[in-house]
Amino acid sequence: MRQALFAEFIGTAGLLSVVVGSGIMGERLADGNTAIALLANALATGFGLYVLISVFGPISGAHFNPAVSLVETVRGRLRPKVLPAYLIVQVTGAIAGVWLAHLMFDLPILQTSVHVRTGPGQFVSEIVATSGLILTIIGFTRHAPAQTGAAVGIFIAGAYWFTASTSFANPAVTTARALTDTFAGIRPVDVGPFLAAQLIGAAVALVVAALVGFNQGK
Repeated sequence: MRQALFAEFIGTAGLLSVVVGSGIMGERLADGNTAIALLANALATGFGLYVLISVFGPISGAHFNPAVSLVETVRGRLRPKVLPAYLIVQVTGAIAGVWLAHLMFDLPILQTSVHVRTGPGQFVSEIVATSGLILTIIGFTRHAPAQTGAAVGIFIAGAYWFTASTSFANPAVTTARALTDTFAGIRPVDVGPFLAAQLIGAAVALVVAALVGFNQGK
């Protein structure tokens, strides 16, 4: 269990360092072209997810996401007594990853975002992004488990572009990104609605998975 928790901490930290770091680099090199910065951010995140899931999946399941851990608990794939520890290391790992990105780019470690992300479109986007992510995970772990890492990376990279919120789809990621005033940031006041939408998205994914006949015991 110690190994699994450490893997979740390192994996989530790695994910956030990729998300925030690639956002900083993309914005610096894009010369004001937001589309180029977003493309760089999306591709780096997708590639990073594939690597992190492939490396840490056999150890902890490579959740890196409280919504995924909650769903896996409901599906019987994660013991309920382990869930609180998973959530703690995911959130603390995410914050550590943000701080690491700041260090790599010589920025102040402690920041608070002023990036506005609010409105009905953002809320609906997070429901769609989170439900889509979790359905991707459930479907691929059942039918093509060896391809799960690639599928998750591809889905998130695509969802950066087809959702208005750029697909946070992760409560730990959302919380930590409030602590960076960079391209990837989100105002602390906007975090609550994002978290609510992500929980709704997780519930929607469970309902859809049951309706289409996924075996919830696998």
